[in-house]
Amino acid sequence: MPEPRPMPSSMTDELTRMTTIDAESINAEPDDLTSDDFYAEDLETGDAEESEAAPSPLTFAELGLTPKLLEAVAAMGYDTPTGIQERAIPMVLAGNDIVGCSQTGTGKTAAFVLPIVQRIAGAKNDGDGNTKVAGDGNTKADARRIKALIVTPTRELAAQIEAVAVNCTKSSGMRALAVYGGTPYDPQAKQARRGVDVLVATPGRLLDMMRQGDIKLDQVQVLVLDEADRMLDMGFWPDVRRIVRALPEKRQNLLFSATMSKGVLSVIGDALTHPVFIEVGGRATPIEAIDQKIMPVDGSQKLELLVAYLNHYNPDRVLVFTRTKHRAERLALTLHKRGIHCTAIHGNRNQAQREKALEGFKAGRYKALVATDIVARGIDVEGISHVINYDVPSNPEDYVHRIGRTARAGASGIAVSLLSAEEVYELKDIERLIGMEIPREDLPGFDYIKRTIPETKALPRRPGKLVYNGGARRAMKFGVRRKPAKR
Repeated sequence: MPEPRPMPSSMTDELTRMTTIDAESINAEPDDLTSDDFYAEDLETGDAEESEAAPSPLTFAELGLTPKLLEAVAAMGYDTPTGIQERAIPMVLAGNDIVGCSQTGTGKTAAFVLPIVQRIAGAKNDGDGNTKVAGDGNTKADARRIKALIVTPTRELAAQIEAVAVNCTKSSGMRALAVYGGTPYDPQAKQARRGVDVLVATPGRLLDMMRQGDIKLDQVQVLVLDEADRMLDMGFWPDVRRIVRALPEKRQNLLFSATMSKGVLSVIGDALTHPVFIEVGGRATPIEAIDQKIMPVDGSQKLELLVAYLNHYNPDRVLVFTRTKHRAERLALTLHKRGIHCTAIHGNRNQAQREKALEGFKAGRYKALVATDIVARGIDVEGISHVINYDVPSNPEDYVHRIGRTARAGASGIAVSLLSAEEVYELKDIERLIGMEIPREDLPGFDYIKRTIPETKALPRRPGKLVYNGGARRAMKFGVRRKPAKR
């Protein structure tokens, strides 16, 4: 089993500084911390590693997993470990804190669930290929206390992680459970009181169950924050800090995401102990199998262009993203009237409606699923051939997660963004993040009206917002124009 790499002194110094950050620092903008400081070692050594002869890929058995877990791996359809699995599994088994960043669709969930299940089960390989489960000396009452806690921002992602955890724990006699809002409280509480080994939860429902006494976290050995940057964006960080304070101080901490912002790295530093930083494929790099395209169009023609595109290419299964819930609902209804069988999934729909829409999309009853960013992370639907950004996302990291719904598990896919003049600055931020200019393309035979959409390279600096002297302190720092107070 490989030894964990020592963390560069710059990382140690920075994490030491971050331990002084209090719980209210979430409201402050990080000044001098950059995520490049954390990944300096990976970036410096990456080219050298690639220049060497590529070693033969490891097997899951060589990563140290037990025979029972190897059976679970085979049942989930994994043949060889992905990059993030190959690097993360041994480090998690060794008990290291991890900050892992990898492209979407590369098996991050299995990268932390597999070794967690092995660790909390006390499973060891006795050298003859047999599995020996070591008891931890707990009483029968403690045997079902939560040993691993996985916190994630959305219900859909929680359900997906639960499915992987159930597959991994099935042969070991352990129990996995997901708790999240939008569903009745009592059935989840009843299952939690029966005893759970691996708990997957969204922050709000978890805090509710803690307050009601249905969940206790005093035996947690491993904490996983999945899509931590999204929890920060959605305002969950104060809740996450309350959860962390309820955990034992001595525990293993794991952070995983396809993107890792400097804000997350700054506020979570006090919860990490000498973490190992793992970056596979770049912090915000879409996988190469995705064919990305930009289709410039006047805003008034977006709907007509989308309908024409779907009729022209006739994709088997397409995921369409909009910026708001109401826009998603209206678009789905309009497409349905135009003869395109589709449904919508967004925050205004309850859990039963979301599950029905998602199951219908998976089963092929709907050709298109119109969604907001609640499904941009964690939804793993096989066979999505196209992802279409009806609205260009305002957060560039969301673009990476959106288009990552296609080209999963080695497949290929197409990502198309319909660009209006009002969204060129958002596109500029996306291209800066992913480090490439996305090709522009027109739909053959479509009757475009006059388009006045500037190229991102020719854009002036984004105009600042006009605020009064009572506005945010960071306005002055980032050059936002300020209007003097009236005297």
